[in-house]
Amino acid sequence: MSKYKVLVMRHGEGAWTKENRFCSWVDQRLSEDGVKEARACGHLLKEAGFQLDLVFTSLLSRSIHTAWLLLEAMGQEWVPVVKSWRLNERHYGALIGLNRAEMALNHGEEQVKQWRRSYDLTPPPIDESHPYFLEIYNDRRYSTCDVSKEDLPRSESLKDVLERLQPYWDGTIVPEIRQGKLVLISGHGNSCRALLKHLEGISDEDIVNVTLPTGTPILIELDENFRPTKPMQLLGDQEAIQAAIKKVEDQGKVKQVS
Repeated sequence: MSKYKVLVMRHGEGAWTKENRFCSWVDQRLSEDGVKEARACGHLLKEAGFQLDLVFTSLLSRSIHTAWLLLEAMGQEWVPVVKSWRLNERHYGALIGLNRAEMALNHGEEQVKQWRRSYDLTPPPIDESHPYFLEIYNDRRYSTCDVSKEDLPRSESLKDVLERLQPYWDGTIVPEIRQGKLVLISGHGNSCRALLKHLEGISDEDIVNVTLPTGTPILIELDENFRPTKPMQLLGDQEAIQAAIKKVEDQGKVKQVS
């Protein structure tokens, strides 16, 4: 029997998502389609009768903006929004800014899939020569973290994401849910995948094939021990969701020239 519910979603489409580039910790805004996705998510949740008590986001604008837009669409703008770097997207290191399709052409689709989807493979780390290094590490938002800037990641596997996210889940989010609050997490593709792996008990091998579309809320129902009582539910038009999943999967493939 379900005792708790939590909503998890990947933010709406970002500007670099549209350009098929590894965005990671670069602070890109939502694209026009991403704005529409966030609002549509809010309308969907409102029509389904969800009443949120608390929203968690990363420190990145696309995650925060998604939360604002969906709360506005729900007419629940007053709901508190809590931000943490521990919900940030996976740090893709030296791959940040690169085009996925071009990388698939140069390195092969399987290698790009492993960089994007594998559990314990870490990309080459970012260093000071990288064009986005200073933009990331000189950003004032990272002076608010519970670790020093020097201890922030320079590259991460999905395993690393789960290791920095799980203490926040256990210590900050779970206590709120235990109080009976309906929580929504507006995260990123990999912070959401890491959390789903933890909650759903997805194996290291199977997580490679878990793809999350942008702007699609996922309902998770849990028992008193925070174990799932039923499979996670991607809410919305199922045909559109499958098309969106395929779109994400195709980002790591060689672009076909017509």
